Amino acid sequence: MNRIWAIIERDLRKFFRSPTLMLVSMVFPLIQLVVLGYAFGGKIKNLKVGVVDQDHLLPAVRLREMFGAIAANARTFETVDYTDPHRAIQDLRNGRINAVVNVPPDFSRDVFEQAGPQIALIEDNTDNFAVSALEGSLTQIVGAYNNPQVAPRVPHDVTLSVVEMYPYVPYIQYLLAGSVVLSIFVSAMIGGGIIYIDDKARGLHEGYLVTPISKFELIMGFNLSGAAKAILAGFVLCTMGALLAGIPQPLDPGRLLRLTVVIVVTSLALISMMFMMMVRVSDPLVPRATFGVLNTLLFFPSGAVYPIYGFPAWMRAIAIADPFTYAVHAFKSLFLKNTGFVAISGDLIFLTVFAALMMGAATMLFRRTL
Repeated sequence: MNRIWAIIERDLRKFFRSPTLMLVSMVFPLIQLVVLGYAFGGKIKNLKVGVVDQDHLLPAVRLREMFGAIAANARTFETVDYTDPHRAIQDLRNGRINAVVNVPPDFSRDVFEQAGPQIALIEDNTDNFAVSALEGSLTQIVGAYNNPQVAPRVPHDVTLSVVEMYPYVPYIQYLLAGSVVLSIFVSAMIGGGIIYIDDKARGLHEGYLVTPISKFELIMGFNLSGAAKAILAGFVLCTMGALLAGIPQPLDPGRLLRLTVVIVVTSLALISMMFMMMVRVSDPLVPRATFGVLNTLLFFPSGAVYPIYGFPAWMRAIAIADPFTYAVHAFKSLFLKNTGFVAISGDLIFLTVFAALMMGAATMLFRRTL
């Protein structure tokens, strides 16, 4: 243990003497959480919809009043009146508005005659998010327009009552789990093998290779020192990120205990994986060149940004073997549901076994040569 502790102490001294390195591993993931959380997680609002009313009678006026109610309350869109449909289409093509609602000249007559009245939604379908928001909002308006003015005392139609088990989850809270794992991964990239590669490039590794330290002790020392940095970064992200994201009861002692266990296991798993991948590498440029590829290959299939259920089969196969997947699931369970160890036991078992396998593989692949 003395030999292992010597390696840990040396590595941590180098880490704490580099404020820039600490900033990258702890603060930058917080910035990413805030930027991505609010860039992708907000509800679509303030779209511009051109309204071409070619009817002007009472049914059309009622429809336009409902458009105004949406603009005043939900603010999904605001209306812009047009008299010329061709001008409205031209503004849609030029990007001045997001869609055009056309009320045809015979709309009121068709309403009174119950002859299947229609209105047209002409949309810029290059933006799927805006299109979905507009279609959903206008579908609700049309549904409310078709309802009878006086509702029956006893409804005859089947209705759906939605019961939500947890409070509303904004996207920044949904993204928090992935940001914590990404912060741990950044520390794993820095500490898991890269330091040893830099030591080899500078010739510093000769000092401890000529000592009686064993391969396992050497790898264990590097992994534990890297895990210590990753645990520190993960804990900072968990506490500060939970406060920034508005997680309920972010400093609950029971939740913090469970989060700490997940942070430790995740750190050991990712550090061991990185050391195993870099144990035979000598060129210090290789880990830096592979960082972007590894980040994409591990982070996005894990369900950190988008649910795994929407992935194709080949991408779900990657997610099954991806340690990020289990870490993200554990953090989401704790952040969003405040579950106990039973709900994350499978994740902890996988990460523990994964860390042991990576540690064993790294020990077997390591060469005690200068």
